[in-house]
Parts: sequence; C-alpha cells; structure tokens
Amino acid sequence: MDRTAAFWDGIAERYAARPVKDMAAYETTLTRTRSHLRAQDTVLELGCGTGSTALRLADAVRHVTATDLSGRMLAIGREKAERAGVGNVTFAQATPFDHRFGRESFDAVLAFNLLHLIGDVPAALRCVHGLLKPGGRFISKTPCLAGRGLFIRGMVAALRLVGKAPPVFFYTPYEMQRYMEDAGFAIIETGDYPRSPPAHFIAARKRD
Repeated sequence: MDRTAAFWDGIAERYAARPVKDMAAYETTLTRTRSHLRAQDTVLELGCGTGSTALRLADAVRHVTATDLSGRMLAIGREKAERAGVGNVTFAQATPFDHRFGRESFDAVLAFNLLHLIGDVPAALRCVHGLLKPGGRFISKTPCLAGRGLFIRGMVAALRLVGKAPPVFFYTPYEMQRYMEDAGFAIIETGDYPRSPPAHFIAARKRD
C-alpha cells in the first residue's frame, strides 16, 4: 500500500472524531463556496477525507463525487452519508492525477486542505483544468505555511520520520494564485479563513 494512503488510513477514525479547529473559518469557507455553486452543478471534491464538506454542500448541487486517497476515510464518509440520508454524494478512491474521470466532466472542482500536501501543484492544477467544463469553477482552500519559520519545518520533518505526519509542502498565497493563473484559471475571489496562519481560499474560473 502507498505510504501516504497507509498514513491516512491509520488515522481515519481519529480524524473523523476530531472537532473542527476553527468553526467560524469553516462556516465562512462553506458560505463562500456555496456562492459559487449552482443547483444543476456536477461537482468533484478532491481530498474529501471523511466527507464532511461534501455532505454539507450536497444540498446546493445536483451531485458530488467525493474522492480521497484513503479507502478507510471513504468508508467512514459512506457511513456518514447513509446515516444522514444524503443520496447525491458518491465516494470514490482517486487522486488529483487520476485519469478515471473524462475531460470536461464537472461544473466545479473543490480541494480543501489538500494542495499543501502535493509536491507538484502546477501539474495537479493542469489535471483539474482538464476535468472542468468550459467556464467551470475551481474552489480551494490551502494552508500556506511558507515563511512560518524553521520550527514548523523541523517539526514536520521529525514527525514524518516516525510516521506521524504526511508529506507537507510550504507555499505562499501569492504562489497559489500564480499557479492558478498559469494553469489557465481566472481568479474570482480570494480570502484567508483563518487569517493566521493563512488558509488561503481561492475561487477561480476556467478561462475559455
């Protein structure tokens, strides 16, 4: 099994039980995301974890395909959807680089708390661009930890050595926006929820 997938499988139950750290920032993220979604949209979520966000947004769209690397996370998500009686969310094991989905298949793609876990963000964004219909929207929120000091980098490196952390990459909000534009997106809206350390929200539209 892939080491990163094994890591997330191993913490899935603890992850599902952990309360949202900053509920106000999370609710703001959901509100801003909803403002860019439409009732007829077919949506893909990348890195859905145990499906909490997909289930919260399901009533705003026609269908959500919620994907994650971790099979255990997805199993918990399916259980949550069944308990909540949500029928328009489908869970599937996939990565941003997966070719299982056809080109221009989705009206919107979501990626929350994911891009800082990807080493090659430009390549991932090119894949997202291909999955979106003309004019489709990509909505993301990414912890941007560049410039937070050597302490955080050292802590992450130490935790990785003992299997307590996944790979983490350090980007700035500016880099994220530049990557989006270079991949063929026009930025519609940005924000930081929370502001410090910045979890940078970007809503972008696929350019024609």
